[in-house]
Amino acid sequence: MNTLPMSFEFESLPTEAINLDNQEIDRAIELSRHIPNDAHQWQTYLNALGLFIFKKWLQERDTNLSINWEDSTINQPALTNIIPTVTNLQTGNFKLCLITIGNSWNEQISLSRLVVDLPEFVPHFYVFIEVLEEQACGVVRGFISYPQLQENLNNFPTISPQADWSYEIPLTWFNNEPNRLLLYLRALQPDGITLPPIPANRQQTLAALESELVSLLLQLQEPDTELWQILNWQQGSAVLTSDELLDWIYKLQTNNLNIENPSSETSLSATSIRDLIKLITQPAINVGRWLWDELDEIGESLSWTLLPRLTPTREMRSPAEELQAIAFQLQTQGVEIPLVARSGYQSFLLAGIPLRLYAVAWNSSTISEPNLWSLLLILGAPSPNTLPENFKFRVSDKTGILTEHSVNPQQRNSYLYTCLVGGWDEKFIVTASLGDDVEVTLQPFAFDITR
Repeated sequence: MNTLPMSFEFESLPTEAINLDNQEIDRAIELSRHIPNDAHQWQTYLNALGLFIFKKWLQERDTNLSINWEDSTINQPALTNIIPTVTNLQTGNFKLCLITIGNSWNEQISLSRLVVDLPEFVPHFYVFIEVLEEQACGVVRGFISYPQLQENLNNFPTISPQADWSYEIPLTWFNNEPNRLLLYLRALQPDGITLPPIPANRQQTLAALESELVSLLLQLQEPDTELWQILNWQQGSAVLTSDELLDWIYKLQTNNLNIENPSSETSLSATSIRDLIKLITQPAINVGRWLWDELDEIGESLSWTLLPRLTPTREMRSPAEELQAIAFQLQTQGVEIPLVARSGYQSFLLAGIPLRLYAVAWNSSTISEPNLWSLLLILGAPSPNTLPENFKFRVSDKTGILTEHSVNPQQRNSYLYTCLVGGWDEKFIVTASLGDDVEVTLQPFAFDITR
């Protein structure tokens, strides 16, 4: 029998490669599944694999070092949808950022400007990880500290941010002995590496850009549209440092916005964005303080008046008795106001028309549904006036427009009302309008019963 020569080709793997198991691969698939953009979804998958590789690498070398990724960007789809790295990882008190790429790389790697120039996402160390996805393994290639990265960027001014908000970083900048990172994590103190402070004026900047963002953000509806294609860096910085706006963009791109009337023109309009920005940037009136017979500073500055508790009497005086009369009318429509509720009112003008907003708040928590509060809002013209025919009353939260009521021309309402229920961390904002161009947005409402 003749023996035929046989040859085999083996693809050699780095000796330092960390293997992945099926459970970790499945978890990476699950984390990436929620990302609407196909390219971002693939990068999220690689990022998750890189995270599990780094976690194993760390555990194999020092059992006293562990990684906490609960608050990292990869565990928050709205952030993962935008940020192409895994940042805000915690190892002890150190913040880390993982830069993950596949097995096709050259002498430079792309590093997102978001994790270099936005203090909210800047780490103490950037860690470079190569993922060999087909071989289900990966290698921790190197690292660089934030101060060293900044020094290199200052020394090489030709390396500047690209149009797509990224830096092209030479691989030679990274320390290619990753075991040294273990030494730094063990021996250094986090405050020994100075990180940039987070500016205190984020909300003021966002408020100043409101008119610009209202028209621009709607252009992000398609998942393949990138922020850098629509926004300049100043606008992008304001959006990227607002959790609420990032969440809104994510819901916009996943068709998951809370829309009451999907067929109406207001369902996806500048109105909901404007309301959201006001919710984010304006301080809220804390109606939880009303339970202690107190107005907070915001309520006092806006001339809110705290009313006595509602009583079972039908005698009418003003304006507490006007609210009492309205409450009796609402009761016939099935709206129950508990006796523990507290109320207040604010009078204001809209195009010269006198209006009054009543707010009634109470703790509606139960054993089965804790941490809930209710807010009854009644907006109208003080008796004996009635609301004009083109009057509208809108309430929004961070998810969008919750409800919008208009005057019934046949009835000529003297007031409009809505009742809301939210968690203790939720806020609501009210807008009164005449047509499309004349409106007043009042201060948001929040609920905090601590004193």
